[in-house]
Amino acid sequence: MKVKINEELCIACGACEGICPDVFKLEGDVSKVLVDEIPPEFEDEVIEAAEGCPSQAIEVEK
Repeated sequence: MKVKINEELCIACGACEGICPDVFKLEGDVSKVLVDEIPPEFEDEVIEAAEGCPSQAIEVEK
């Protein structure tokens, strides 16, 4: 699984980092993905973060 942030949609609310700080980190005005490939133990949290993103800026690729 891979994930990316659409920086044009990201509003830097921090919800993704709050849900999965091992994968997401706020840097300035956008969130960044810290890993290239999502480890299996974080997949559920990444999906939760994507579903909970208020601006729908998180794109999950399975």
